[in-house]
Amino acid sequence: MGEEFLVNLKYSPDIPHSVDVIEAGGLTKYYGEFLAVDHISFRVKKGEIFGFLGPNGAGKTTTIRMLTGILKPSEGWVRIFGLDTGKDILRIKEDIGVVPEMANPYIDLTAMQNLFLVGRLYGMRKGEIRERGEELLHLFGIYDKKDKKVRSFSKGLRQRLSLAMALLPDPELLFLDEPTSGLDVMSARLIKRIIRDENKRGKTIFMSTHNMGDANELCNRIAIINHGKIIAIDTPEKIKSMSKGHTVIEVSFEPFKFKPGDFAYGEKIEIAGDKVRIHTRYPDDVIKEIVHYAEKNKLKIVSLTSRTPTLEEAFVHLVGDESE
Repeated sequence: MGEEFLVNLKYSPDIPHSVDVIEAGGLTKYYGEFLAVDHISFRVKKGEIFGFLGPNGAGKTTTIRMLTGILKPSEGWVRIFGLDTGKDILRIKEDIGVVPEMANPYIDLTAMQNLFLVGRLYGMRKGEIRERGEELLHLFGIYDKKDKKVRSFSKGLRQRLSLAMALLPDPELLFLDEPTSGLDVMSARLIKRIIRDENKRGKTIFMSTHNMGDANELCNRIAIINHGKIIAIDTPEKIKSMSKGHTVIEVSFEPFKFKPGDFAYGEKIEIAGDKVRIHTRYPDDVIKEIVHYAEKNKLKIVSLTSRTPTLEEAFVHLVGDESE
């Protein structure tokens, strides 16, 4: 079944719940000589959705595996619910749930059999498993498939079932590794709605993702990791303000003609189809330059909008654009 499955145990009332549900200090992981996670430190508050963002290979999954006791850190420490993972990991696992990036139900069992297997492993009664299991299968829109083998499920359905399995014992803390990666629109929307609902019920959620839209939409705070190091931790809006320009001016001309050298106040200029995006700290000056440029070149301004940078733009600014 694998260690990632064995993290959903029944809540133990003697586990102290502090304001900081997760605390990590100097957390480090070497694979041989390769430094995957480089002395990172952070805290996750009780009741928040904490996003963990980074490019592929940045150290996101390795960090989750250390936080949940699947991997032993090379250096540093982790406390969950105020308990040291090096000493009390079994007690900690009684009240956390993990959904790995690759959905992990047994494919030769049915959806309900997978839920029963998890429930029985963690001491739940048969009636309790059936009642809670049917409730979750209805919630995830797969009750009609409860007696079908998981082998026939799409990736989206397997991910729904994996989250249902993690929620079966009603844990206080959820670790989600790329919960919507590669899913169809409807499955992704459903999983995001359930994440919100579980958070409203008081659950703390640690969510690894490279989906900027999900992070912006769901997270109270986010940390960005790159090359094993955390380079920023803050709210999504404050992370956005770290981008090169606080405002993006987007303009379209007819006919389309554009010379970047004519814009002195643009800190970064991009061509996007028939539009020009100008990143700037001086939006008033850029708009004046746009009007002057259009008059000078006898162009019609088809559209002109301004907005703050997106989380994706701030992310690219902070970690670097490998496409450039």
